[in-house]
Amino acid sequence: MKNFAFTKINYILLVVGFLIIVVGFILMSGDATTEEAFNPDIFSDTRIKVAPMVCLFGFLFEIVAILWPAKKEQKD
Repeated sequence: MKNFAFTKINYILLVVGFLIIVVGFILMSGDATTEEAFNPDIFSDTRIKVAPMVCLFGFLFEIVAILWPAKKEQKD
């Protein structure tokens, strides 16, 4: 069997981290302020505080997923 750098659990954790980052970016999205109307929602707590923290957690989770150690195979 080939020795890959990542195991199956590493790839699963990478996908989970990626999905967390995507959720953070979705939380940041929304209507923008135009020249015709001011949208005060651009300063909401979700867009300013929660979404960046979710993205940061996702990126930190990605680091953990990359550094997650592989279990040693037991030879019988």
